[in-house]
Amino acid sequence: MEKIITFAVPCYNSAEYMDHCINTLLSVGEDAEIILVDDGSTKDNTPEICDSYAEKYPNIIKVIHQENGGHGEGVNQGLRNATGTYYKVVDSDDWLDTDALQQVIVKLKELENKNLDMMICNYVYEHVEDNTTHTMHYKNVFPQNTIFSWDDISGFSISQCLLMHSVIYRTQLLKDCGVTLPKHTFYVDNIFVYQPLPFAKNIYYMDLDLYRYFIGREDQSVNETVMASRIDQQLRVTKIMIDAHKIDDVYKTSKKLGKYMRKYITMMMTISNIFCELCTYPDKDEKRKDLWKYLKDTDEKLYKHVRFHTIWSFANIQNKPGRKLAISLYRIARKIYKFN
Repeated sequence: MEKIITFAVPCYNSAEYMDHCINTLLSVGEDAEIILVDDGSTKDNTPEICDSYAEKYPNIIKVIHQENGGHGEGVNQGLRNATGTYYKVVDSDDWLDTDALQQVIVKLKELENKNLDMMICNYVYEHVEDNTTHTMHYKNVFPQNTIFSWDDISGFSISQCLLMHSVIYRTQLLKDCGVTLPKHTFYVDNIFVYQPLPFAKNIYYMDLDLYRYFIGREDQSVNETVMASRIDQQLRVTKIMIDAHKIDDVYKTSKKLGKYMRKYITMMMTISNIFCELCTYPDKDEKRKDLWKYLKDTDEKLYKHVRFHTIWSFANIQNKPGRKLAISLYRIARKIYKFN
């Protein structure tokens, strides 16, 4: 039976919470292929849990056991083995809303012969520390109830960004554009959603709160202290994204997409700047300067825009007061939006 969608679930010592994630995906039934990628788990019985699901649901679930390669390699393995028409990554501590998921599957089936490249849905921050939620929607950005292109979109607000949680890509598109995530590196979800964007020509948005993003654990990769300690990985991801596309070339195809991708790089540079300042490494100033030099050497026009011509320019001022101001404003935004 041909599968309409492949869900890839990277699992690393996930025994405490992976059942909830998997069971929401199983609600699709045999229209789905679920690939559980055990990323070298050793601290709990994640491998056994994966195998038990595959034994119970042999027509739906596949298991891949691999040496630890990090979240990105889990995504890579899922994509290499995916046979579904569409591909969705779901982290093992997150889950999908089953009612919204049923509507998405119906629509994907309906559009299967329409050369759809990308489906976008809302995602919801599920805050463990205070049991609150915050929904990220795109009603002001994308047309609804129709297939559209990048030229049909409106502007993103400062708080809006497409994340891996938002997107479902056509599997073959991902394979054709050659997206491959680096091993042993966090924050690679930014590469996953960013690199394929210019290849997506036919897009559909559903105003559904599909993805539930569990956030607030102290050991989570987006925790502020953890992010500061992993600044080298943040910088690595940012450089890969800078290399992925020449923004001027994207502009020639779609000015609106070029503008959005330029905003995405600006966001990544701003985050890198802030966490260089927050980290405790003695060479943090050199790391920051190296990143800015890398951007300037790679794309001087983009460099000038990011440094001097955006609302985020204050955050990228290369002096101590400017960086302190950026940190203060970042923490205010974090309290409002609670994104980590």
